[in-house]
Amino acid sequence: MRSRLLAPLLAVTLALPLAGCSSSSDTTAPLALNDTGVVETTTFAPALGIKLSDSGWTKTPTGLYYRTVIAPAGSPATVATGQNVAVNYAGFLVNGAQFDAGSFSFVLGAGRVIPGFDQGVAGMKIGERRLLLVPASLGYGASGSGSIPPNATLIFLVEVVSAS
Repeated sequence: MRSRLLAPLLAVTLALPLAGCSSSSDTTAPLALNDTGVVETTTFAPALGIKLSDSGWTKTPTGLYYRTVIAPAGSPATVATGQNVAVNYAGFLVNGAQFDAGSFSFVLGAGRVIPGFDQGVAGMKIGERRLLLVPASLGYGASGSGSIPPNATLIFLVEVVSAS
């Protein structure tokens, strides 16, 4: 089961350092699946390989789910609130459509990213790659944003590159 999740994510992970910060050109892709905005009741595209019944998922009290895809070797530092964190990321809708990818830095916990991203990156180690399942309440909510429809569950593959 783990290999079904890792195969498509590995391809994305390898492409992350090369990805630009541009949105997908197809902004009209319909959500063909049941996206309720709540992770537990959302249907994910089979190509994403996401099954909450698989082991390794952690659910936070706010409804965010996360899973470490690649753990770093050794004992690297854990990022902390207030640090400037550099990440590579790719964002997807539940139908598998990629809406964004790139690299950027932000101050963890400062509220400059959606709450689900802040919460999902908190506690990561430098070099770790984590899959985040962000409910609409921790994403863009009822408003949506650009190619992200209202009440969308968001999927992020995030790699912490550095923190200072």
